[in-house]
Amino acid sequence: MIKTSGLSKTFDGGVEAVRGVDLSVEPGQIVGFLGPNGAGKTTTMRMLTTLLRPTAGTATVAGHDLIGAAKEVRRRIGYVAQGSGMPPVTPVKGELELQGLLYGLSRREVAARTAEVLARLELTGLETTFPAALSGGQRRRFDIAFALLHEPALLFLDEPTTGLDPQSRANLWDHIRSLRAEKGMTVFLTTHYLDEADALCDRLLIIDHGRIVAEGAPAELKSGGRTLDDVFLDITGRSLREVNELSGQGA
Repeated sequence: MIKTSGLSKTFDGGVEAVRGVDLSVEPGQIVGFLGPNGAGKTTTMRMLTTLLRPTAGTATVAGHDLIGAAKEVRRRIGYVAQGSGMPPVTPVKGELELQGLLYGLSRREVAARTAEVLARLELTGLETTFPAALSGGQRRRFDIAFALLHEPALLFLDEPTTGLDPQSRANLWDHIRSLRAEKGMTVFLTTHYLDEADALCDRLLIIDHGRIVAEGAPAELKSGGRTLDDVFLDITGRSLREVNELSGQGA
């Protein structure tokens, strides 16, 4: 579902944010992308979602070349950024319907898909509510509903549960699992939460200074009785718990 070779991004001024990333994600996997702030997680994700053009390297996403067929990639992916981009003046149902029409769905398809994603993400009854009036958990579920309306094969989630209370986080995990179980969807997510990575992901990729420095199933990385925080500390020289505290995200 995702295959990259030497994927790199250098910004103006010579800042190398991503340095030759090679990664592979199989259909139906939930893959977690871990790393300290500034390690290259979001830059990599923005390249994979066609929002940034790579400086070097190649990639195929959802079966299409990232650069040569960017439009086809966008048709087949959903993307939820760290901060919601939903306008505060459009009600939930109207925003979802507009998204469906922009993807070329018929009005009948839009109506059916809107009802389905609202029910799937427990947002039924909030159709006329404005996004600004939603709770934190409702807002993140709405962001995901927005990304799911066109039934993408691949869903990108950039720190989807940051700022949510434990119950809302656990609820969102259940929704993400159901997408894979019921729809066969592939999910690629970044997270700062070790419990989230451990409980939710089939595989983990750890990036530091723009390079993939470790990968494997959570159980593999924790072999020998180590915790994921031990693994992260060994690899990057920093505890992920410490990284979270410095970024104000808690443990």
